[in-house]
Amino acid sequence: MASLWHTHRPALLLTLLLCLGSLVTTQPANARPVPADPVPALTSAAHPLRTTDPTGPSGGLRDLRPLGDMIGAAPVVGLGEATHGSHEFFANKHRVFRYLVEEKGFTAFALEANWSAGLRLDDYVLHGRGDARQILREEFQNTYRFFATREYLDLIEWMRAYNTKHTKKVRFVGDDVGYAGTGLFDRVTGYVRRHHPDLLPRFTELYRAQRPAPGTSVNDGMNALAGQPLERRRAMADSARQALGLLTARRPGTDRGAHARSVRDARVIAQVAGFYAHDFTTGKGNAEAMRHRDEAMADNVAWWHAHTGDKVLLSGHNAHLTYVSDDPAAYPRTQGAVLRDRLGARYVNVRLTFDRGAFNAEDEREGSRVVTLGPADPGSNEHTLDKVPYRDFALDLRTAPAEARAWLKVQRPTRNLGTVYPQRDFMTALAEGYDLLIHLHRVRAAELLRG
Repeated sequence: MASLWHTHRPALLLTLLLCLGSLVTTQPANARPVPADPVPALTSAAHPLRTTDPTGPSGGLRDLRPLGDMIGAAPVVGLGEATHGSHEFFANKHRVFRYLVEEKGFTAFALEANWSAGLRLDDYVLHGRGDARQILREEFQNTYRFFATREYLDLIEWMRAYNTKHTKKVRFVGDDVGYAGTGLFDRVTGYVRRHHPDLLPRFTELYRAQRPAPGTSVNDGMNALAGQPLERRRAMADSARQALGLLTARRPGTDRGAHARSVRDARVIAQVAGFYAHDFTTGKGNAEAMRHRDEAMADNVAWWHAHTGDKVLLSGHNAHLTYVSDDPAAYPRTQGAVLRDRLGARYVNVRLTFDRGAFNAEDEREGSRVVTLGPADPGSNEHTLDKVPYRDFALDLRTAPAEARAWLKVQRPTRNLGTVYPQRDFMTALAEGYDLLIHLHRVRAAELLRG
């Protein structure tokens, strides 16, 4: 199953042929002008960032105000990452979220994690129920294990502390569909028991095959689902859709909010079952599964925003949040493309890049380890971005000077590393897939929770 998340076939590297013109004003008909050096234009548009540390040096969050101006009034912001295991990416998201909460009224942090995991963490940040470290270790397993980090624990604890001091609460959302925990099924059947008891026997039967046994770990549950024969997985998906249809057909009664939440929970159960109903043994089946997954994640974020009114910071991999897939054969339609179709300019996305450093990953030869990469290769997007004379910076790709825009619209090798290593670079035109960009000079591996 690890191969289903952010593993891609190698992309072909684009060879750029630079033709030097003569020093006179007229050139041969077949000569090309020398491309303008984009670094001065990029530098003029870049806004330096002092730190990625949410508790960084004196001066607070003022250096993020240019980024806030770039975001404008958009109520849903996708903030990417180029690896799933680097400290600076995770810490930067914590810092940006704090800024958006304090300066722009954001109230929800949505993560590329299971909906059922989000429910447990939301309960903690709202009410203090459970132990945050234990929840992270129990929920972030299998393909999500690299999120069980000190950095996310720090974010969760900050959210909890914020909620103890403020009337307007911040919320935690998991938008992904890799697993539906026992508690999610309990929420749906509990609602049915209270409001539509005549449906309870039918729901119990429809959910019987896919409901995890009490005490089942996320890792074991995901592996068990993936290991079922395809016909059985498709039967589970059909049963989950039937349950959703039964609940949707009932009138909401006096508590419309409870009905809407229960329908969403039942829809997520159907999304999870629908994901596993694909044939993972074929390229076409994997692509269809990824389309299903990205569309479901986008739907869950859009629903949360519409249902709660929360302004949402959406944390995910660059490959999900982009408007244009780097690998259309494997990722036919991205979460970002769906959100842009649904929300228009009310969704803004931010690409994260880095020049060098380390991250946690699953090495196909050596198992889980820290991978360290040197400076980006000449000709790559990161190599040129790192020539901007700021260690870290933010850039609005939509309003950059013409010389920078011309460079940003060309596909070049770009790092897009997920949970599995090694992976080849992808051909990416930054300005085609993203609104904003944050470039970091160096990253280090995130601190995994132990024990």
